Amino acid sequence: MRIAMISEHASPLACTAPTAGTAGPAEAADAAHRAVGAGIGAVDAGGQNVHVHALATALGRAGHEVVVHTRRTDPVSPQRVALGPGVVVDHVPAGPAVELGKDELLEHMGEFAAVLRRRWRERTPDVAHAHFWMSGIAALEAGRATGVPVTQTFHALGSVKRRHQGAQDTSPPERVARESDLAASVDRVIATCRDEVAELVALGVSADRVDVVPCGVDVGHFTPGPAPTPGPPRILAVSRLVPRKGVDTAIRALGRLAVTGPAPELVVAGGPTATTLDDDAEVARLRAIAAAEGVADRVHFVGRVSPAAMPELMRSADVVACLPAYEPFGLVPLEAMACGRPVVAARVGGLADTVVDGHTGLHVPPGDPDAAARALGALLADPARAARLGRAGRARAETDYGWDRVAAATEAVYRDVLTARVGATASASSLPAAGLTGVRS
Repeated sequence: MRIAMISEHASPLACTAPTAGTAGPAEAADAAHRAVGAGIGAVDAGGQNVHVHALATALGRAGHEVVVHTRRTDPVSPQRVALGPGVVVDHVPAGPAVELGKDELLEHMGEFAAVLRRRWRERTPDVAHAHFWMSGIAALEAGRATGVPVTQTFHALGSVKRRHQGAQDTSPPERVARESDLAASVDRVIATCRDEVAELVALGVSADRVDVVPCGVDVGHFTPGPAPTPGPPRILAVSRLVPRKGVDTAIRALGRLAVTGPAPELVVAGGPTATTLDDDAEVARLRAIAAAEGVADRVHFVGRVSPAAMPELMRSADVVACLPAYEPFGLVPLEAMACGRPVVAARVGGLADTVVDGHTGLHVPPGDPDAAARALGALLADPARAARLGRAGRARAETDYGWDRVAAATEAVYRDVLTARVGATASASSLPAAGLTGVRS
């Protein structure tokens, strides 16, 4: 198939250096990579970048032709950059060629859609897959003009964000209504977990228009290793440093741990680069919480960690803590499980699906440092149990969440959508002329 992916703010190039090929000279490809900007771990760069990169390259490995359309954020990158076999990133001029926060992009989606229409008329894809709601707006407009069916993955829903963030939600005010309309208009919604399906149904979306295909993990990159080296027990938290991610809950839990022997440490990875941690407002807030809890000397911020270095960091931990207030899916638990490490996870969003309570980790209520402390303490006090959970997590990651498996499930949705389109076209063509009155193509 020819597959168009649309990821307006989350470029897959944030995950890896582009390869030579359609990018032209190697120097141009290097410039494109340098121009990606903040990279994984910044406020608007995280799981969606990883998801789009991994899904596109897995579909490319399966023999499909994939073009990922993402907004141009610098004036020097080539228009097309090869990401891997069969996969090209297309930089779409929409708005100024500078980094913009994703909440500033809605006004540029009409321009984005116009470029898609031109691109798709030159070479029409079989199916489009939009990632995030603004990508869906552009893809649906272009799809209606060119006849390309559109599937939609939201990655996060405005209704959930508004519920948890209230007045601090910086999304455009029309986001929830636009997402509801979009979900009702695309050919199929691809949700990443059961909780998302329930949220979509609450928005008025029919459940039979939604397929669940989870995010995945690179089980060849994230692999088990030897037990952590002797020393203080290590708890690891990996996330973008924004309040909803629950790093404050992990810090408070550390202060309430009842353990014998060496006092555990908490390593926090993510956020700004290590050299700019002292300038970050969220780091300052979290450090103040650590001081108030009496654990400032045992909370270590290491800043942004490269994808290449992440498996080793995961393997250095005795347990990985993922304690967000809410989480649409959450890749970190899967990465920890693939590395054979047990996970203490808030029972929210996709974490309720991926982490099996008592089998690959332990669930706790969100925002409950006392419950988190009890769960973390139970695993630190019983290394044999922690090791069993880690082994089960690795097996679950391999069996259910490898990217090739996720890509095959996504491909099946695409084919189902194409089959339904053919069936609908055949049914419409068989109607008597009078029956066509008012029928929309």
